Amino acid sequence: MTPEPHSPPRTPDAGRTVVVAASATGRRLAAALAEHLGADLADGRPTEAIAAAWSETDGLVLVMATGAAVRLIAPHLADKHTDPGVVAVDDHGTFAVALAGGHEGGANALATRVASHLGATPVVTTASELAGIPALGALGSRFGIRAEGALAAVGGHVLDGGAVRLERDAPWPLGPLPAPLTDDPDAPLLRVTDRTVALTQDGRAAAPTVLYRPPSLVIGIGSSRGVTATEVGELVDAALADAGLSALAVHTVATVDAKADEAGIHDAAAERGWPVVCLPAQQLREIEVPNPSEVVRDAVGTPSVAEAAALHLGGQLVVTKRRSAMTTVAIARRPARGRLALVSLGPGADDLVVPRARDELAAAEVVIGYGPYVDQAARFTSRGVELERFDLGEEVVRADRALELARSGRAVALVGSGDVGIYAMASPTLERAGDDLDVVVVPGVTAALAASALLGAPFGHDHAYISLSNLMTPWERIRPRV
Repeated sequence: MTPEPHSPPRTPDAGRTVVVAASATGRRLAAALAEHLGADLADGRPTEAIAAAWSETDGLVLVMATGAAVRLIAPHLADKHTDPGVVAVDDHGTFAVALAGGHEGGANALATRVASHLGATPVVTTASELAGIPALGALGSRFGIRAEGALAAVGGHVLDGGAVRLERDAPWPLGPLPAPLTDDPDAPLLRVTDRTVALTQDGRAAAPTVLYRPPSLVIGIGSSRGVTATEVGELVDAALADAGLSALAVHTVATVDAKADEAGIHDAAAERGWPVVCLPAQQLREIEVPNPSEVVRDAVGTPSVAEAAALHLGGQLVVTKRRSAMTTVAIARRPARGRLALVSLGPGADDLVVPRARDELAAAEVVIGYGPYVDQAARFTSRGVELERFDLGEEVVRADRALELARSGRAVALVGSGDVGIYAMASPTLERAGDDLDVVVVPGVTAALAASALLGAPFGHDHAYISLSNLMTPWERIRPRV
């Protein structure tokens, strides 16, 4: 059985959106929607417009009756993981229906955005959204993780309230799990791994499994001038297959900057959806490799391209240099990256919590902070989240706890009021964070900004902040600052 592939869910802001109308009345609404979405307004007959846009767009908004929309898109539907998200909107803008590609195609998010703009009712019918449960395919997508496998079977089990097992080959974050955990060996399995996995055990079918592919692999590529994309691609594919590694776990293709214009490397990577980084020869010279070459040094200024480029993010080689006639390939597994989000909650009002903060809280497995702040953040979290509350004066303790959990592979949000960078948790946490973590800071609305807006007293030009609190800074240091 071949695992069912899955790409990260699309959002209405990703890629290109096309708006199509079937009537003059609908076209006026379509034009307004296209302007709001920054989308393209299709010309001509809807049949031809949809056919032309289908493979070139991430989202379609069809201003017409749902029955007409269904008939028009039916010939083009192929795979829910690759089809664009389709939203149908009636001519009067009363309903926005996520018609196809609800989660994977981004139609649910697009319908919600369109409905919000029109003051319409969004119609979303996918089971996980209706149950308030994160879709299995979305777990980890914010952190670069991709899913494949028995998504439908395990998803149905979770919707029925079933428990799952969780295995991680390395501590990559997933986000809040939508199901309780169990040790039952027959329960469905969620596994974080970059390895290909057999779906049978001892000749019998294994428990339904969803495989989460972390962005753990770096492919280093060197080549002679004029190498073809076919040769590069075949060598890369063979190296991955022979090592039992998943192409969905590739984070980056890397090469030397002398190959920045080598079409064969870039085209092979683009065909597989992988980004390419080009590194200075001086940087590659400093990376120790098992198979240096003086011939390569003479050609491009470094004794290794493929192996050194694969190792430029650290880690270890899992495939040493392999050659074909005109190219070389090596593969490294970079260290797992913990993730900590320092999230600002604003001055206390829900409508002053910025959308990015809400998104980070929804993706967090653990939320840590001063008790009242955690209580405020809890309403934006997802099912399965863990909340850890601390008292005032425990700032260093909570920073260390957040870093400990992030390094263990959890997606952690450390929250603070106002802006987390102003007299708050960002400073003590960043002072302790190492380069083994991805730390993101979500800015927020400060109490000073909220008060100035409320009072009609803008800061105007130059201004300075000086805290008068002596809880963490002695008054003897505050007085000269004032």
